[in-house]
Amino acid sequence: MGPNLREVLIMAIEIDAWVYLIPIAGVIGLLVAGLLTRHIFKKDTGTPEMKFIGDAIREGAMAYLARQYKTIAIISVILGIIIMIGLRFEVGVAFLLGAFFSALSGYIGMYVAVNSNIRTASGARRTLNEALQTSFRGGAVSGIAVVVLSLLGVAGLFFIYLFFVVAEPTSAPTGYDLESWHVVETLNLAVGYAFGASFAALFAQLGGGIYTKAADVGADLVGKVEAGIPEDDPRNPAVIADLVGDNVGDCAGRGADLFESTAAENIGAMILGAAIFGLTGNIDWVFFPLVVRAFGLLASLVGIMMVKLKNEDEEPMAALNRGYYVSAIIGAIGFYFISQEMLGAWQFFVCGVIGIALSIAIVFITQYYTAGEYRPVREIAKASEIGPATNIITGFSIGLETTALPIIAIAISLLASYFLGQDAAATVLGVSDPSANSQFIFGLFGTAVATMGMLATAAFVLAMDTFGPITDNAGGITEMSKQPEDVRRRTDKLDAVGNTTKALTKG
Repeated sequence: MGPNLREVLIMAIEIDAWVYLIPIAGVIGLLVAGLLTRHIFKKDTGTPEMKFIGDAIREGAMAYLARQYKTIAIISVILGIIIMIGLRFEVGVAFLLGAFFSALSGYIGMYVAVNSNIRTASGARRTLNEALQTSFRGGAVSGIAVVVLSLLGVAGLFFIYLFFVVAEPTSAPTGYDLESWHVVETLNLAVGYAFGASFAALFAQLGGGIYTKAADVGADLVGKVEAGIPEDDPRNPAVIADLVGDNVGDCAGRGADLFESTAAENIGAMILGAAIFGLTGNIDWVFFPLVVRAFGLLASLVGIMMVKLKNEDEEPMAALNRGYYVSAIIGAIGFYFISQEMLGAWQFFVCGVIGIALSIAIVFITQYYTAGEYRPVREIAKASEIGPATNIITGFSIGLETTALPIIAIAISLLASYFLGQDAAATVLGVSDPSANSQFIFGLFGTAVATMGMLATAAFVLAMDTFGPITDNAGGITEMSKQPEDVRRRTDKLDAVGNTTKALTKG
């Protein structure tokens, strides 16, 4: 008796060594996150005054997270049961797992962030470089946790469903053989994982976003407007709520958002890959998105470890950019070899590079509109000298202006990657004039590959995002505990960079 369908798929997977990069990268990511956490937690927590404020921020942030996750858990379970009954049991399980891992990644990131802020403030008493590395590596734990849990969650669920849950089909629709149709049916069930992640992200983003803005405005109204005191003055108790809001909005909220983005992008690209698997008989198209995500994680780890100041006079943003470019370059190199070996078409390497270039373009555009050394922020600052009315008018007009370049860059990237994917159809299929349907599927896969490129450095980008609230908190702790002026200058410099990096992640 010949091998059954599952044995055929297992043999196909075992032939390609690139697939083993998925669990290897996941395990390495978890180990690095654990080592970074241990390194951060070994650092001192500063003076008793600093510890008192840090404890208040941590207590508030974790209380918020516990209440929010309780709500998410109750509604998720209800929805999961409805999906199990009304749709498929497997889809409901995948939904619950997606929501759980999304919440877990947010919890890990938040827990490390609220313990890194005080250690960053304490490090700023010595050197700017120590404060930078403490805050950025604290943020890196969040970025790594999000990408690893998304990657291992999607891959693990897919393999379990493929080999142990989904029954082998006895027939397949026109255009599919039994192997490719088995993969498609599996992905149709695993897609619940992305829905669960999206559901948790919806609560985390909206809840965290509304909380952080409400707390920020409330603190400003009490302090700056009514009492006329500085932003982080210890006489204003609302400052604690403001600092808590930075964590729940830009740490837990953004983490859940990127978790959903990576999970949905992985599964969506795998579904397109399954369609091409039906045309080519090559299962590598299905695993390519996971392999690329795994390599991007490793590239981000290298970039994260590269972030440090050459000297105390160097700008922190220069160190972050250096690490980001290292991650992007390594990611591009990996794209070349992986796309050549697994897909056999140079066009998809170019699609990946387009995605990486788009992410770099977003970085430059965001820095231009949010960093203090460029025209837009300086114009707003100059307008503020006249009064609040001109500040609002100038700020709003520049806000409208900021939307143009990202839209143009995204549109160009989508069109270019789509046409490159279409062009690859003839090469992959070995025909001079592929059908319109085949070209359409390949074109869509090209846009998916560009998205993979854009998210290749997701771990590093999310590290920069969580770096923002950590440094903001560190500045508040420094101010409220009445540290010397030179310490405050260091945390202010990091806080200014953190505001830009938070904007980068939104981009």
